[in-house]
Amino acid sequence: MSEQAVMEAKIRVRMSQADAHYGGNLVDGARVLALFGDVATELLIRHDGDEGLFVAYDQVEFKAPVYAGDYIEAVGRLERVGKTSRGMSFAAYKVIEAAADPEHPSAARVLEEPLLVTRASGTCVVPKERQRVKHES
Repeated sequence: MSEQAVMEAKIRVRMSQADAHYGGNLVDGARVLALFGDVATELLIRHDGDEGLFVAYDQVEFKAPVYAGDYIEAVGRLERVGKTSRGMSFAAYKVIEAAADPEHPSAARVLEEPLLVTRASGTCVVPKERQRVKHES
Protein backbone atom coordinates (compact mmCIF):
# COMPACT_ATOMS: atom_id res chain seq x y z
CA MET A 1 0.00 0.00 0.00
CA SER A 2 1.51 3.33 -1.00
CA GLU A 3 1.94 6.07 1.58
CA GLN A 4 -0.53 8.15 -0.40
CA ALA A 5 -3.19 5.46 0.02
CA VAL A 6 -2.97 5.22 3.83
CA MET A 7 -6.52 5.03 5.02
CA GLU A 8 -8.03 5.87 8.41
CA ALA A 9 -11.54 5.89 9.78
CA LYS A 10 -12.84 7.27 13.06
CA ILE A 11 -16.01 7.13 15.14
CA ARG A 12 -16.90 8.99 18.35
CA VAL A 13 -19.61 7.61 20.62
CA ARG A 14 -20.95 8.35 24.09
CA MET A 15 -21.13 5.26 26.25
CA SER A 16 -24.68 5.01 27.56
CA GLN A 17 -26.07 3.60 30.76
CA ALA A 18 -27.14 0.59 28.68
CA ASP A 19 -23.44 -0.04 27.90
CA ALA A 20 -22.60 -0.29 31.62
CA HIS A 21 -22.17 -3.98 32.32
CA TYR A 22 -20.45 -4.05 35.71
CA GLY A 23 -20.73 -2.31 39.06
CA GLY A 24 -19.81 1.35 39.20
CA ASN A 25 -21.08 1.91 35.63
CA LEU A 26 -18.05 0.15 34.14
CA VAL A 27 -18.46 -0.59 30.41
CA ASP A 28 -17.62 -4.04 29.08
CA GLY A 29 -14.46 -4.08 26.93
CA ALA A 30 -16.45 -5.88 24.23
CA ARG A 31 -18.31 -2.61 23.62
CA VAL A 32 -15.05 -0.96 22.52
CA LEU A 33 -14.28 -3.95 20.30
CA ALA A 34 -17.68 -3.45 18.66
CA LEU A 35 -16.59 0.11 17.82
CA PHE A 36 -13.44 -1.32 16.23
CA GLY A 37 -15.68 -3.59 14.15
CA ASP A 38 -17.64 -0.57 12.91
CA VAL A 39 -14.43 1.26 12.03
CA ALA A 40 -13.09 -1.82 10.22
CA THR A 41 -16.32 -2.06 8.23
CA GLU A 42 -15.97 1.56 7.10
CA LEU A 43 -12.35 0.98 6.07
CA LEU A 44 -13.33 -2.08 4.03
CA ILE A 45 -16.19 -0.27 2.32
CA ARG A 46 -13.91 2.64 1.42
CA HIS A 47 -11.12 0.35 0.22
CA ASP A 48 -13.06 -2.49 -1.42
CA GLY A 49 -16.68 -1.40 -1.78
CA ASP A 50 -17.76 -4.29 0.47
CA GLU A 51 -18.13 -4.81 4.22
CA GLY A 52 -15.96 -7.93 4.22
CA LEU A 53 -15.52 -10.05 7.34
CA PHE A 54 -13.49 -9.51 10.50
CA VAL A 55 -11.69 -12.84 10.98
CA ALA A 56 -9.29 -12.37 13.89
CA TYR A 57 -7.72 -10.05 16.41
CA ASP A 58 -3.95 -10.50 16.65
CA GLN A 59 -3.78 -8.65 19.95
CA VAL A 60 -6.03 -6.61 22.23
CA GLU A 61 -4.90 -4.48 25.18
CA PHE A 62 -7.28 -2.81 27.62
CA LYS A 63 -5.32 0.13 29.04
CA ALA A 64 -7.86 2.14 31.09
CA PRO A 65 -11.47 1.75 32.26
CA VAL A 66 -14.45 3.12 30.34
CA TYR A 67 -17.61 4.23 32.17
CA ALA A 68 -21.15 5.10 31.15
CA GLY A 69 -21.16 8.76 30.10
CA ASP A 70 -17.61 8.72 28.71
CA TYR A 71 -17.07 9.75 25.08
CA ILE A 72 -14.86 7.29 23.24
CA GLU A 73 -13.15 7.95 19.92
CA ALA A 74 -12.19 4.79 18.04
CA VAL A 75 -9.68 5.08 15.21
CA GLY A 76 -8.72 2.39 12.71
CA ARG A 77 -5.97 2.35 10.15
CA LEU A 78 -5.50 0.07 7.17
CA GLU A 79 -1.92 -1.17 7.59
CA ARG A 80 -1.52 -4.05 5.16
CA VAL A 81 -3.32 -5.13 1.99
CA GLY A 82 -3.05 -8.66 0.59
CA LYS A 83 -5.05 -10.25 -2.20
CA THR A 84 -8.04 -10.75 0.11
CA SER A 85 -6.74 -9.96 3.61
CA ARG A 86 -6.57 -6.51 5.18
CA GLY A 87 -4.41 -5.91 8.26
CA MET A 88 -5.65 -3.13 10.53
CA SER A 89 -4.64 -1.40 13.73
CA PHE A 90 -7.05 0.22 16.16
CA ALA A 91 -6.93 2.59 19.12
CA ALA A 92 -9.72 3.91 21.33
CA TYR A 93 -9.37 7.09 23.36
CA LYS A 94 -11.47 8.62 26.09
CA VAL A 95 -11.94 12.25 25.05
CA ILE A 96 -14.64 13.30 27.55
CA GLU A 97 -14.95 11.81 31.01
CA ALA A 98 -18.22 11.45 32.88
CA ALA A 99 -18.39 12.81 36.40
CA ALA A 100 -17.92 10.35 39.23
CA ASP A 101 -19.54 12.79 41.67
CA PRO A 102 -23.02 11.63 42.78
CA GLU A 103 -23.91 15.23 43.72
CA HIS A 104 -23.30 16.31 40.09
CA PRO A 105 -24.33 13.27 38.03
CA SER A 106 -24.60 15.18 34.75
CA ALA A 107 -21.19 16.84 35.02
CA ALA A 108 -18.41 15.87 32.62
CA ARG A 109 -15.02 17.21 31.59
CA VAL A 110 -13.17 17.39 28.31
CA LEU A 111 -9.78 15.77 28.75
CA GLU A 112 -6.78 17.95 27.87
CA GLU A 113 -5.15 14.93 26.25
CA PRO A 114 -7.13 11.93 24.96
CA LEU A 115 -6.58 8.88 27.19
CA LEU A 116 -5.77 5.58 25.43
CA VAL A 117 -8.26 3.01 26.73
CA THR A 118 -7.84 0.14 24.24
CA ARG A 119 -5.59 -0.80 21.36
CA ALA A 120 -5.73 -3.77 19.04
CA SER A 121 -4.75 -5.16 15.67
CA GLY A 122 -6.57 -7.62 13.48
CA THR A 123 -7.27 -9.06 10.09
CA CYS A 124 -10.29 -8.71 7.85
CA VAL A 125 -11.02 -10.51 4.60
CA VAL A 126 -12.83 -9.39 1.47
CA PRO A 127 -13.26 -12.29 -0.96
CA LYS A 128 -11.91 -11.45 -4.42
CA GLU A 129 -15.36 -11.73 -6.05
CA ARG A 130 -16.75 -9.11 -3.62
CA GLN A 131 -14.01 -6.53 -4.17
CA ARG A 132 -15.76 -3.79 -6.15
CA VAL A 133 -13.10 -1.07 -6.04
CA LYS A 134 -10.13 -1.51 -8.37
CA HIS A 135 -6.68 -0.41 -7.17
CA GLU A 136 -3.47 0.17 -9.06
CA SER A 137 -0.82 -2.45 -8.31
